[in-house]
Amino acid sequence: MVQYYPGMDSGFSALAAGTRRGILEHLGRGEVASVSDLAFAFGMTLTGMKKHVQVLENAGLITTQKLGRVRSCTLGPRRLDVEAAWIQGYRQMLEGRLDSLGEFLERTKGEST
Repeated sequence: MVQYYPGMDSGFSALAAGTRRGILEHLGRGEVASVSDLAFAFGMTLTGMKKHVQVLENAGLITTQKLGRVRSCTLGPRRLDVEAAWIQGYRQMLEGRLDSLGEFLERTKGEST
């Protein structure tokens, strides 16, 4: 039975872009950064950075707060637990298949000589 977790797509989608992963790493160092600071740090236009920030915010990975004309970003409440569990399950499935292949090859190695 296939299990579907509604929020998982937004998490993986948010992580699909290297810039967004970089933003999370930047904010993960404990820094609060304005959208303008992030745009400068990543060599992007303000409009381009706003789009990345919006994707991350919609996924719950960052939060923003506007104070005057400055919008500041910090890490959000979401911790990607469901995505990490899915990746771990996928890794275990692959390792199980590779173990089965290894056992098959060991069994058949003696038969071919």
